[in-house]
Amino acid sequence: MEIDKKIIIKLVQALEDLKKSLKDVVIEKNNTSVEEEIDLSDKIIIKSPIVGTAYLAAEPGGKKFVEVGKKIKKGDTVMIIEAMKTMNHVPSTSDGVVKEICVEDGQPVEFDQKIIILE
Repeated sequence: MEIDKKIIIKLVQALEDLKKSLKDVVIEKNNTSVEEEIDLSDKIIIKSPIVGTAYLAAEPGGKKFVEVGKKIKKGDTVMIIEAMKTMNHVPSTSDGVVKEICVEDGQPVEFDQKIIILE
């Protein structure tokens, strides 16, 4: 595959022109969180221990591990996170009642992402 040098030169020139035209423009960054503020002072947050895909049931269409309002005990599986074709059971870190499930079934999750809130 050959790269046309004329196209590259035009792109570089366009970027330089854009850079010059924005020289005196101030761009503000808004770093406020989009998530709504929730009082978490009396809540227990269960976070994802790994990066992967979250599943709320052991199989598609199966019974969910937890539901909002359900009492769970420390060590109970709250969901499965698949990473590299390995199904990792995520245990509850303490006893409590499920206040909120913060991820959807099949949603990708990051390390240390909030996945369950207990009360």
